[in-house]
Amino acid sequence: MDIKLVCDSLCDIPDEIEKKEYLEIIPLTLIMDGKEYKDGVDINKEEFYEIVLKSGEIPKTSQATYMQFKEVFDRNIKEDKIVLCLTGASAATGTYQSAMLAKDDTEGEVYVFDTGNLSLGAGQFVIRACEMIEEGKKIDEVIEGLNSIRDSVEILFAPASFDFLKKSGRVPLTTAIIGNMLNIKPIFKMKEGKISLEAKVRGIKKLVSKLVDLTLEKNSENLSNITVTIGHGCNLEDFQKLKKEVEEKLKGKVKNIMVTKGGVCICSHTGPDIIAISFSK
Repeated sequence: MDIKLVCDSLCDIPDEIEKKEYLEIIPLTLIMDGKEYKDGVDINKEEFYEIVLKSGEIPKTSQATYMQFKEVFDRNIKEDKIVLCLTGASAATGTYQSAMLAKDDTEGEVYVFDTGNLSLGAGQFVIRACEMIEEGKKIDEVIEGLNSIRDSVEILFAPASFDFLKKSGRVPLTTAIIGNMLNIKPIFKMKEGKISLEAKVRGIKKLVSKLVDLTLEKNSENLSNITVTIGHGCNLEDFQKLKKEVEEKLKGKVKNIMVTKGGVCICSHTGPDIIAISFSK
């Protein structure tokens, strides 16, 4: 039996991973200006960035539903597949619970895995699952492999300003105002669906350098074994600076470097003008 890999759109993954024929992405619903969009179906990331920038409003998201998972599970079980479903952090979204309910109502081999992460962090698990599936590993070996990287997965991200974090209540109003005035660039960490402040620097040059230096510091003992994913939203100029810094400091020293775009789950909190880096062993 072949493995069918399923993930939700809380997992931000590179284009080359998204195109894998054995992978299917279940979209969350995005609510903006009173309209509903299926993430990645009715609206792509570039269109999302444009709408958010114009409106300046924080969009709402609705979790993937029981019926969305059930339809995908049933269809693939009928095709004699083993289904492995990876979801965004259960601590931050009800999507994992929806997948579990659908699994319990499905006759066949269905496994649901809580990544405990979001965005590029959750995407690290999808990338690793693809590697193991293509290596021909069995389902129990794939799940064991995913569990083995859990402690090593991390995402660091930096919005261009405090504006969206202020609106979402992630930082106090006074902190946001002072940060914008002094050109302070915060670097945040996302772990188990929760956001915390990792560092602060002044200016984009120091920001991209700090993102890469933190990656080096956190992986000093196993640098050659890590997969690095760098991400961006609509701010391509800042991203090019990060990409250059990554290539200068990490190329040839890590296992793999991949690129993706920040999706709805992270940009809803930070705004679409974001750069990010994630890694796992």
